[in-house]
Amino acid sequence: MSAPTAVLFDVPGPRARARNTLAGVVTLAVVLALVGVLVWRMAATGQLEGRVWEWVLYENVQLAILDGLVKTLQAFATGAVLALVLGALLALGRLSDQRWLRSVCSGVVELFRAVPLVVLMFLFYYGLPSAGVTVSTFVAVVLGLMLYNGAVLAEVFRAGVLAVPRGQSEAAYALGMRKSGVMRFVLLPQAVRSMLPSIVSQLVVLLKDTALGFLITYPELLFQAQFLGSNAALGSPLIPVALVVAAIYIALCLLLSALATWLEQRSRRNPAVIAIAIERPDDA
Repeated sequence: MSAPTAVLFDVPGPRARARNTLAGVVTLAVVLALVGVLVWRMAATGQLEGRVWEWVLYENVQLAILDGLVKTLQAFATGAVLALVLGALLALGRLSDQRWLRSVCSGVVELFRAVPLVVLMFLFYYGLPSAGVTVSTFVAVVLGLMLYNGAVLAEVFRAGVLAVPRGQSEAAYALGMRKSGVMRFVLLPQAVRSMLPSIVSQLVVLLKDTALGFLITYPELLFQAQFLGSNAALGSPLIPVALVVAAIYIALCLLLSALATWLEQRSRRNPAVIAIAIERPDDA
């Protein structure tokens, strides 16, 4: 295969690499200094003492955090699946040859990308009852996540498909394939690999957006953290609880990133991809 070419930027030279390395070292030093100051201040105010963290040992507290984690994962999993499906359908609609369908899908995408997610959640949970429709907090959170993130993912999918060289689709049409076949067997397999980082980034955003559910009393992690951190019986351990919940969110995001890396590596080892590379050797 031909070697990839630099399209958006030139390959950095020795001086540029040295500057980048220096910038990275300075940035790392600043971050470590800030973390050090934070730890020092926490130690100075007694936030690292054992008595402040005793609440972690209580079984009811552990069960409350576990319940919040389960609720967060339920909202995330349901919202992610529905957002991916909705995004794919809207993207296909925007790529359709039918002008009216393109217009409708474009309107839906622009509408739900413009409306803040928290407004959607409030609208579904507090607004629908005035119209005679009552939904649970879980449904309100999932609907908001689906519509907002689905609209964003629709643009990701559309951009990924349009980024595939036109020669790919033109060759498929020349072989007599229909548009549905071109989309399924030619464009999407190539587009998904290039879209994977953007998709995972949006899923990470979706995961963190579940925290907005506490505003409508959905009992996810942040809701439980607010309850435990303000509990006088536990000593109001607001900062320790916030640190524990933040660590859980970081771990979940890292797991998502690891999953994306695994999927990308597996797609590169796919025999079909290797076969295509063998059939198209470098002509240069």
